[in-house]
Amino acid sequence: MQLKHLRTLQSPQDGAAKVTCMAWSQNNAKFAVCTVDRVVLLYDEHGERRRFSTKPADVKYGRKSYMVKGVAFSPDSTKIAIGQTDNIIYVYKIGEDWGDKKVICNKFIQTSAVTCLQWPAEHVIVFGLAEGKVRLANTQTNKSPTIYGTDSSVVSLTTNSSGEGILSGHADGTIVRYFFDDEGSGESQGKLVNHPCPPALAWATNSIVAAGCDRRIVAYGKEGHVLQTFDYSRDPQEQEFTTAAASPGGQSVVLASYDRLRVLNWSPRRSIWEEAKPKEIANLYTVTALAWRRDGSQLCAGTLCGGVEQFDCCLRRSIYKNKFELTYVGPSQVIVKNLSSGTRVVLKSHCGSEVEEVKILGKERCVVAHTSDTLLLGDLNTNRLSEVAWQGSDGNEKYFFENENVYMIFNAGELTPVEGSNDTLGSVRTEFMNPHLISVRINERRQRGMEDSKKLAYLVDVKTIAIVDLTGGYNIGTISHESRVDWLELNETAKLLFRDRKLCLHLYDIESRSKTTILNFCSYVQWVPGSDVLVAQNRNSLCVWYNIEAPERVTTSSLRGDVVGLERGGGKTEVMVTEGVTTVAYTLDKGLIEFGMAIDDGIYTQATAFLETLEMIETDAMWKTLSKLALEARQLHFAERCFSALGHVAKARFLHETNEIADQVSREYGGEGTDFYQVRARLAMLEKNYKLAEMIFLEQNAVEEAMDMQELHRWDECIAVAQAKGHPALEKLRRSYYQWLMDTQQEERAGELQETGDGLAAISLYLKAGLPAKAARLVLAREELLANTELVENITAALIKGELYERAGDLFEKIRNPERALECYCKGSAFVKAVELARLAFLVEVVRLEEAWGDRLVQQKPLDAAINHYIEARRSIKAIEAALGARQWKKAIYVLDLQDRNTVNTKYYPRVAQHYASLQEYEIAEELYIKGDRTKDALDMYTRAGRWEQAHKLAMKCMRPEDVSVPYISQAQEMEKQGKYPEAERPYVTVEEPDLAITMFRKHKLDDDVIRLVGKHHPDLLSDTHLHPGKELEAEGRLQEAEYHYLEAQEWKATVDMYRSSGLWEEAYRVAKAHGGANAHKHVAYLWAKSLGGESAVRLLNKLGLPEAAVDHAADNCSFEFAFELSRLALKHKTPEIHLGYATYLEDEGKFEEAEAEFIRAGKPKEAVLMFVHNQDWEAAQRVSEAHDPDSVAEVLVGQARGASEEEDFQKAEGLLLRAQRPGLALNYYKEAGLWSDALWICKDYVPGQLEALQEEYEREATKRGARGMEGLVDQARQWEQAGEYSRAVDCYLKVRDSGGSSLVGKCWMKPEALVHE
Repeated sequence: MQLKHLRTLQSPQDGAAKVTCMAWSQNNAKFAVCTVDRVVLLYDEHGERRRFSTKPADVKYGRKSYMVKGVAFSPDSTKIAIGQTDNIIYVYKIGEDWGDKKVICNKFIQTSAVTCLQWPAEHVIVFGLAEGKVRLANTQTNKSPTIYGTDSSVVSLTTNSSGEGILSGHADGTIVRYFFDDEGSGESQGKLVNHPCPPALAWATNSIVAAGCDRRIVAYGKEGHVLQTFDYSRDPQEQEFTTAAASPGGQSVVLASYDRLRVLNWSPRRSIWEEAKPKEIANLYTVTALAWRRDGSQLCAGTLCGGVEQFDCCLRRSIYKNKFELTYVGPSQVIVKNLSSGTRVVLKSHCGSEVEEVKILGKERCVVAHTSDTLLLGDLNTNRLSEVAWQGSDGNEKYFFENENVYMIFNAGELTPVEGSNDTLGSVRTEFMNPHLISVRINERRQRGMEDSKKLAYLVDVKTIAIVDLTGGYNIGTISHESRVDWLELNETAKLLFRDRKLCLHLYDIESRSKTTILNFCSYVQWVPGSDVLVAQNRNSLCVWYNIEAPERVTTSSLRGDVVGLERGGGKTEVMVTEGVTTVAYTLDKGLIEFGMAIDDGIYTQATAFLETLEMIETDAMWKTLSKLALEARQLHFAERCFSALGHVAKARFLHETNEIADQVSREYGGEGTDFYQVRARLAMLEKNYKLAEMIFLEQNAVEEAMDMQELHRWDECIAVAQAKGHPALEKLRRSYYQWLMDTQQEERAGELQETGDGLAAISLYLKAGLPAKAARLVLAREELLANTELVENITAALIKGELYERAGDLFEKIRNPERALECYCKGSAFVKAVELARLAFLVEVVRLEEAWGDRLVQQKPLDAAINHYIEARRSIKAIEAALGARQWKKAIYVLDLQDRNTVNTKYYPRVAQHYASLQEYEIAEELYIKGDRTKDALDMYTRAGRWEQAHKLAMKCMRPEDVSVPYISQAQEMEKQGKYPEAERPYVTVEEPDLAITMFRKHKLDDDVIRLVGKHHPDLLSDTHLHPGKELEAEGRLQEAEYHYLEAQEWKATVDMYRSSGLWEEAYRVAKAHGGANAHKHVAYLWAKSLGGESAVRLLNKLGLPEAAVDHAADNCSFEFAFELSRLALKHKTPEIHLGYATYLEDEGKFEEAEAEFIRAGKPKEAVLMFVHNQDWEAAQRVSEAHDPDSVAEVLVGQARGASEEEDFQKAEGLLLRAQRPGLALNYYKEAGLWSDALWICKDYVPGQLEALQEEYEREATKRGARGMEGLVDQARQWEQAGEYSRAVDCYLKVRDSGGSSLVGKCWMKPEALVHE
């Protein structure tokens, strides 16, 4: 978050005029400032000011006897609390409007000075005292109890963002926490931590921030442990922290000191506080108060000099579609402002999650925002906000805001309705998000007996509608329709309308779960808002159902256009119809519509009066509906009137009698007569709930009345009541009941009554009634009756006559006649009892009975039950057939494996194998085929399933190797002809002929498959294989696909050339950089830039960061013109270097004059001189050196002299070296050439200091050379003599030694004497 100065609300004074406290109202409309002069200044959001003076607790102490230490607005922003140091708190009512009169509505006198004050909740003011107590002032009861007390003065007080917790800081550094409601956090109360100094406090979402005179900011965790510390104690520019404030969202904290505001922002991702750049304002002086606007968009700071500065607080700000301003005042809080109307909505995540994206949807009515864990929804018109848990958002949600009461979110096939709270109403799975295929009703018209009515209807699939109760989260109806549904809508009660694509309109009653077709060819349908009236159009007819309870009752009228909508207003409802170019309104019957409203609201008088004025057939259903509702509401007179209108005389008379009873009880005892037991019992009787009526009578001990009620053809209940109450007329009732049964020929019921007494009479009655089974049951239950042979014969004869063979068998078995019993059991197909009897008495018959039992079961179709019986009867073939018929495959295999293979296997194994093949259990099927000697069928099975490997494996077992591949290749070729190339591949590969598959794919240009197979079977040829499709794709212009193949073939240069030739330099550069090594991309960048030229090339190279590399590359490639252009436009410092390179190039080309010019331009004239020296163009070298590099003149002369000496032109070399002032080199040349005399002359004239050494060297050399050397000495002496150097000449003569020529020595030795005389 950043602070930006907006304006100065109050200018500072020249001296101290401390702002003691400030506060913003909850609705952001008012801002209060109190200064040291005890005047409260109120500002509106536009900066307009109003002021009022506070008053002392006691006038006798004067108006300057106190200071205001705390100010706070009430949650409804209509009151303001002022805490003063003269031990009192005043609560002023300032009203909602700016001009309302100010009055004192509460005052709370204390025992010490008020030091700080907060108003966190309605009627609850929390404040701190100088004596260390934290107390609560209740504006409703006008009482002020103590919350807790300490031994140190309260210096600061703050609340959490919800207002349910308070935090107090004390003079000794103690920080105490208290919760009115911990909201399930489980955090502790009481002393939290002891800060090193009296703290300024801010309670943020994730921690508590404290600071003070020690110039340290400490962030404490929820249980008091230190999370972070910001230490400014060593900063000489920082002074003590005087006050602190947390943003309303709790994710930013501002701490104030001298001339500075420091901002800490909470980072949800790093879970730490991050310090933003501090806001430093010169001459602001000490900040004494901070107040944050409740929406977090502004912060006000009051100073020691009385100034109030206003700052804008935001992380960022953006404009949405030029209509809305989005101000992010914190990570989890965004202010959405409508630029046209100026209205503002604060979108805040209560979970503290960071708001990532904000959208305005639903015709600019709704705002949607995402966080990492939640979804925020808001209505810009009603300011209704919701935050629901929303995990794994991918931004693909769709929102529907057509219903004003509920938002609908669709994501990944799931529909989630949100009502406006912080919880969803549930979720359902559907793929149909057309608003016409979803209908939601949320408490629009509350039904009687239902607290909440929240229902959702949606499509499960195109023909199935589901209805869900969103309150309980369960399904209350599912409609399976035979045609596709294209529209549906619930009404406010319990009816669903839907239309299918055949334009048939259907009504579904949720309570009765009944569906009715009410209209065909329906082109328009709509519920009338706020009622159960339905309007629809059928071709040229307008159909209206005023009472949907009777869908067969419809009011129709003719139309000449199409219905386009419904409008309600002005006390009437109109159907809007377009007729050509005009729109005509058809008015509906107001009375019929209001009837439904009347019964819904329980106004039965109005509903009855309205129905009495009608003479329509539709009223029957209305009277019926009204009668039902009147009975439910115990409005018996209205119910009686309804039944009279319906012609239900009996019910009307019964209710009339009931009403007389109720009225009489009401007159005699007062109250509601409908609560009398007789009335309640009669109403239960009217609903045919006789059990309830009986219970009501018996609760009042009205036995006679209960019996009288039951006597009407309810003898059993009447006798039960009499028996339960011990009524003396019990036996008489029983006799009367028995006589009535006999009179009405109910012998069965009479027999049941006689069972407990006269058994023979009961049996006689049963036989008379044609119920021999009941007679047999009674005989079997009584041993004494079995002894009556005649009776038993009569019963068995009646049973056999009635084909009740099993019961007759039971009777025969009981009288020990097993032959007749077994016969009857067999006739009655009672094989269980027959087999049990046979095991005891006729063992030989067991096998026959088991087979018969199995046959019987086969006839009745439970074939699986017959299998075991056939096995018991040793009828294997029948057992196998039954198992196959019952699809008991495992049991069939079990039975087959027990049999002889030569008799049954070949017939039944293939049938079982076919079943397992259909289940794709091919291994089992193969085994069964082989057992049935049907190997070819097994091969065909694998072939049809495309399991070529298994087929090949089986074929290798059963066929010769040379015969195996032929059918596979034939099959593959046939598949190839049919275009089934992937299927054809498998046979080729199976018989190890991948080359045939490769050829097939290459023939049909399926390059991917060719490459796949080559890579699998011929990896050494893979690179070459990639090149072919790469070239083809390049020719077709499919460059990206060609790139893939070139790169797979490791031919990145071909890829670059391809893109270059197509002018796609960016792609070429990308490929070269990724695959071409360290310098390849530089070369491509150079070529790209060269193709552009000029400033475009420079911009490109700067973008790529390669201008110098491009210049170097151009020079290296002898593209000097382009290099000069680049250096001229962007890299002027590279120009000399380019000139030097160009000169070198020209030198290599033999263009020495041009190279000379370039060397000079490059500032390298010496290089030009060396070039000429190298080519022995001494004149040019001397010219260049004299003109541009005087220091190299001597080098030119030396080089020229070296050439002359090599040509043995020593005189010329000597002259050049002497010009170059290098006599030493001339001396060396003469020595090397053996011209010692010349050397000695040069040494004498130019290097006299070396003359003696040279002379000695010469003499040593002469001595070594013998006679030739002596002759040289003599010559040298003569030269010295001629030059007048007689002393040197004498020395030379005397150095001549005998070398075999004594005459020479003698002459030489005589010569010095002559020279001496001369």
